[in-house]
Amino acid sequence: MDDTYTVYKASKHCNVSSKSIINWIEAGHIKAYKTVGGHRRIKREDLESFMRKQGIPIPSDTLDSVRKRILVVDDDPIIVETIVQALEEDEFDYEVISAADGFEAGLQVNHFNPHLLILDIMMPDIKGNEVCRKIKSSDQTRDTKIIVLSAYLDEEKFKEMKNHGADICFSKPLPLPQLKEEVARLLELR
Repeated sequence: MDDTYTVYKASKHCNVSSKSIINWIEAGHIKAYKTVGGHRRIKREDLESFMRKQGIPIPSDTLDSVRKRILVVDDDPIIVETIVQALEEDEFDYEVISAADGFEAGLQVNHFNPHLLILDIMMPDIKGNEVCRKIKSSDQTRDTKIIVLSAYLDEEKFKEMKNHGADICFSKPLPLPQLKEEVARLLELR
């Protein structure tokens, strides 16, 4: 994924607005594809080929920055899409993937090694406190930040989740601006 850019990252790489990148894609000047969710992605080689043709300087320092990886775990596809889209469009250019159940989440945590996990703890095959405890007890994922989501928990249950390793707990319906702010804060970007 390091060789694939979002529109936002491509705009920063070219030092132009996101709208310019979209216009160049739609005019056929830059090759791009769309994800299943409808988001544009540009291969680095295609973007840099375009930049060379147009005489746009290619910065060397932007390629070395590490994108923050976020895993969203929820069995509601509408909530997942809402969170993923909000984070992908954020100024910090996160790498965001999702999982729809506990089994897939476990595989993704081991493979993707996220910096931050957004976890709905009221899913059929997930016990939220167990997930938090396992993540915080593993050497590989001990530093992973965890944001817990639930429509059914009260302050006492949220306190219990924090005792098991959750960094922040949110009630649904989801306050997206607040979620984005907390994600940036937990990842030490603000």
